[in-house]
Amino acid sequence: MEDNSSTTTTTTEINRFTEFTQNQLNDSEQQTVIDLAFDVLKARHRPGQPLTCPQQTRNFLRLLLADRKVEIFGCLYLDTQHRVIDTVELFQGTIDGASVYPRVVAQQALEANAAAILLFHNHPSQVAEPSRADERITQRLQKALELIDIRVLDHFVIGANDTVSFAERGLL
Repeated sequence: MEDNSSTTTTTTEINRFTEFTQNQLNDSEQQTVIDLAFDVLKARHRPGQPLTCPQQTRNFLRLLLADRKVEIFGCLYLDTQHRVIDTVELFQGTIDGASVYPRVVAQQALEANAAAILLFHNHPSQVAEPSRADERITQRLQKALELIDIRVLDHFVIGANDTVSFAERGLL
């Protein structure tokens, strides 16, 4: 009979990354870490997954839009349990704006059978502060989608080092 009284550490208890800092990694290793982080966040935002952590969603969107040189506007479509149906980049603009059409957003939300959505867009200027135009389009979208029983839960504006949530700012 074997003595199993010794303590064993499972692989889920070991964090092999705690020893590393950014300065210890070369450019290739840093890119690998970014790719791995994006894969982890993408898996947590794949269809059927419930959104349970706003910070993970922020990180996912920051990685999704980090290298974009033009403004991208999109939606995370959610079901009644706030599980992801799809993540869609709907509009691409220029370095300082994108045209957003409420009719298209509503049409896509209906096609996805969404009960709720999270809006998102980046600011290529890397400053996440929402503009008056951002506030106006959010209000227009919220009103339009309300008519067809689709809730706008939040609108994230993505910058280089920050993400602004309209819900947290009381703008929704």
